[in-house]
Amino acid sequence: MDKKRTLTEADVTPEAIFHQRRRVLKALGISAAALSLPLSARANLLDWFKGEQRPDSPPGKPLAFTRPTDWRLNIPLTPEDKVTGYNNFYEFGMDKADPAANAGGLKTDGWTIQIDGEVARPITLDIDMLLKRFSLEERIYRFRCVEAWSMVVPWIGFELAKLIKFAEPTGHARYIGFQTLYDPGQMPGQKNSFMGGGLSYPYVEGLRLDEAMNPLALLSVGVYGKTLPPQNGAPLRVIAPWKYGFKNIKSIVHIRFTRDQPPSTWNLAAPGEYGFYANVNPHVDHPRWSQATERVIGAGGILDVKRQPTLLFNGYADRVAALYRGLNLRQNF
Repeated sequence: MDKKRTLTEADVTPEAIFHQRRRVLKALGISAAALSLPLSARANLLDWFKGEQRPDSPPGKPLAFTRPTDWRLNIPLTPEDKVTGYNNFYEFGMDKADPAANAGGLKTDGWTIQIDGEVARPITLDIDMLLKRFSLEERIYRFRCVEAWSMVVPWIGFELAKLIKFAEPTGHARYIGFQTLYDPGQMPGQKNSFMGGGLSYPYVEGLRLDEAMNPLALLSVGVYGKTLPPQNGAPLRVIAPWKYGFKNIKSIVHIRFTRDQPPSTWNLAAPGEYGFYANVNPHVDHPRWSQATERVIGAGGILDVKRQPTLLFNGYADRVAALYRGLNLRQNF
């Protein structure tokens, strides 16, 4: 059996090659991986690429928010163009640049969020009502992807606990589940298995209720002083900075309080690789790569690779470790 290989700087595609590949494939209207698909699948993919040109992301609207000193990190921010241009959002494609290229047409006006399940106050709220009800603040958080890259991001939002208290969960509520918008017309990856990575949609995620009540857990509506762009999960997403990025579900339309553990898309797709908890842990590797270090997405190009040690709970152990006292973090990864 082959031993697990640790990713190194050599695994990073040089920036010049990356952009050259993008230009060539855009000109051809196909991706390199598509060449290995059956003809019928290639035709389906080409039909999508030959469709009408996708609009650019709309400019974000300025938000009113405070900057509490408790949430200011004394480390450099990831540049805005990297935060908005380097994403995983398979509903809009698997390439890191695909969400920014393909999500611009996502309609968020009149967006509603349904809240139900084990709550005394089931309700449907629109995004404007949320923004009026809950005051916003900027929090600078570390962001760690399960793929072993990281950012530092100035999210704008409000504590998830505030919305939970507003919904008044019953004594039976032990978990909280989230669901992303399901609209294959707007999200081409949901109807094209090649573009969408073969995942089952709509995307779903969940937290234990005590995790969701932790003051770190944020419902984000903005970044860099403005409303979230579509590729970053507009108009509303979860930010739980001690967990890998795939737990931080985007474009939420449904929040449900449950007695039992809710489903989680990546855990369902590959339970041996993506656990329900998904806590950042340098001591528990992904089956195909080490989690001991991470590649920092900073101001430089892909050639300017900086690696740093991964911190337990992404550096937030003092705030969240008590949630997992007595829990085997290797089994509950």
